Amino acid sequence: MKKKSIKKAIKQIFLLLLFCVLGFCLYAGIKLHNIKKDAIAIVDKAGDNVFKQGLTTMVYDKNGNIIASLNSEKDAYYLEFKDIPYMVKEIFLVTEDRKFYDHSGVDYKSVVRALIELIKNDGAITQGGSTITQQLARNIYLTHEVTLNRKLTELFIAKELEKRYSKDEILEFYINNIYFSNGLYGVEAAAKGYFNKSASELTLSELCYICAIPNNPEMYNPLTCNENTLKRRDRILKQLKEYKIIDGAEYEEALAQTITLNPGEKIKNNYVETFVRYSATRELMKLYGFEFRYDFSTDGEKEEYLEKYNEEYGRCNSMLFTGGYRIYTSIDMEKQQLLQSILDEKLMADPSVSDTGVYNLQGSAVTVDNSNGYVVAIVGGRTQEQEGYTLNRGYQSFRQPGSSIKPILTYTPLFERGYTPDSIVVDERISGGPVNSPNTYAGEITVRTALALSKNTVAWKMFDRIGCNTSIKYLLNMQFSHIVKEDYVPAMSIGGMTYGVSSLEMAAAYGTLANNGIYRTPTCIVKITDSFGNVILDNGMDRQDGKLIYEKNAVLMTTDILKDVLNWGTGKGYQIENAICAGKTGTTNDNKDCWFAGYSKYYTTAVWCGYDMPKTLEGNIIKSAGSIWQSYMEKIHEGTMKTDFESYAKYGNERNEVETTKSTTDYETTLPEEENTETETYENTEQETSTGNADIQETENDTQNENITQDSSISFEEETTTYVPETNDGDGLYVE
Repeated sequence: MKKKSIKKAIKQIFLLLLFCVLGFCLYAGIKLHNIKKDAIAIVDKAGDNVFKQGLTTMVYDKNGNIIASLNSEKDAYYLEFKDIPYMVKEIFLVTEDRKFYDHSGVDYKSVVRALIELIKNDGAITQGGSTITQQLARNIYLTHEVTLNRKLTELFIAKELEKRYSKDEILEFYINNIYFSNGLYGVEAAAKGYFNKSASELTLSELCYICAIPNNPEMYNPLTCNENTLKRRDRILKQLKEYKIIDGAEYEEALAQTITLNPGEKIKNNYVETFVRYSATRELMKLYGFEFRYDFSTDGEKEEYLEKYNEEYGRCNSMLFTGGYRIYTSIDMEKQQLLQSILDEKLMADPSVSDTGVYNLQGSAVTVDNSNGYVVAIVGGRTQEQEGYTLNRGYQSFRQPGSSIKPILTYTPLFERGYTPDSIVVDERISGGPVNSPNTYAGEITVRTALALSKNTVAWKMFDRIGCNTSIKYLLNMQFSHIVKEDYVPAMSIGGMTYGVSSLEMAAAYGTLANNGIYRTPTCIVKITDSFGNVILDNGMDRQDGKLIYEKNAVLMTTDILKDVLNWGTGKGYQIENAICAGKTGTTNDNKDCWFAGYSKYYTTAVWCGYDMPKTLEGNIIKSAGSIWQSYMEKIHEGTMKTDFESYAKYGNERNEVETTKSTTDYETTLPEEENTETETYENTEQETSTGNADIQETENDTQNENITQDSSISFEEETTTYVPETNDGDGLYVE
């Protein structure tokens, strides 16, 4: 009886499982049928012309006027199969799909291998399984999101394409629609864009070079990652030789050829357009769930992030040229043109140009509206007609900030820890540390005096007392993107950085001071809609939320001192009559860079001036950043009410009473419980990296004529100052 019961139970369980399996199969069958039906409908709706058309994206300024249009060159540079160079076809067949002419749109073995790797790596894509037909399906009809439904749709579309078109037609569609970075679609557009020649005129080496790009358009972007592009060209040449498409002599000749770019008109852009593209791309990345990072535990972790960043950046950036978006920005063209004209005028002191015709003396400036954190103007260099791409130094160039870093790196964090502008500190020589200019020391002085007169010794000691990890964390929380482990040294306290900062980063950081400690990501994108007016994202005209970086009262203390910088400190020559402002000067070793960053209640502007290939700024050129800031800020404040900043509380720090997300700063140093305790002499303490025995000092304007002597262990020399080549693509790749 018991055995019969067991058998009966087993039978019932088996039947139940059978019904479940059958039910699942029925459900899966219906699901697959619907996906297939939808896939066919997508192909039907798009029609044959989809392979030649891309929708133009329009860009508007704050007043709704069109200021730019972004579109691909699919129609203008489309090549029929017979006109596509034979070697281009061979390159893509060898590198992307060697069984292209054998399969029916899907290489099932590759799909299985990719799925196995997907499971083994917890969902991370480590191996591709897509044929050329699948890639075409994805690029033309679908997004690049990683979901099972999207992948199945891709497979069905690929199968449908194979039914409708010949293999040669599919390869033709593919080669004319793949993305070659910088808004270039198709091999002919790439040839004209990078070499100003037709694809049929390119050498084997040049063809392999541009055909290296589509595998990862940002990682292999010729204008920013030339070394990466060359390495992949070499790998392609090796593959061509291995598959006997070229012989050894052809391989050696192509490998030895020097690649010289000659960018065409397509990738010449103005400063507004490049920044809009950069900002819009990052907004789309954020919309699709990408999480931006600025702090990494290991180099491997950073490399992994950068690879994902570049891949997603390339995908979203390419969408701008075919998506038909309507991009509404905060750019104020009157302020843009005013800032550009003033910068051009002030830098006329040096009219010399480089071999490529670009002015040697350059500058950049960014203005942020303090009421909402939006960028209203960005200038990335002097105005001129030139061959090739226009580098936007406003967000693409990174230079050492000198003393302009002190308020945001050291002094505001110091005020969060019990110090006030009246606290007493000691200005004295530090063994192995910086010196003042002139080479004298005032002894006991207030923090106000130390910051207003930019005393390097005090900044150095206070940075040491807070702790470099803690201080630098503030910058990371404000998205400073080029801080590396080598920057965690005392020289950072006076602006000694390996790569440096951009004008955009400085404008956003000083805008945080103007906004009582609340950081807002600098962008010019207010709203993006599709071509039918449907809202894709909307940041709103009046952004009031943000991320709390500093306590409000600490910021008010800093602002109060930075007003004195303009009244009687190092920036006393740059005060304007029609607005109450706060600001800070900054210059680097041997006067190779000059900065001025400052703000009123209305606007924040950061200005940098220097040479693309760093060298000493002679004569009055050292004052150019402050002079540009002063002239421009005076103009844009005409007609505004002269409004002062809020006064700080003498005791206690008030937190901001607005919607914020508190930054996760790791406070690792405890400072004295009472104020005015900083009266003893501090010896130079051991840091993570030795500073040697050099006397380092930072230059200011004409009231602080300082000369820096260097030690090789500190990153101040020319070779550690980031130089971004003139042929940069303007799309803000997160690379170093």
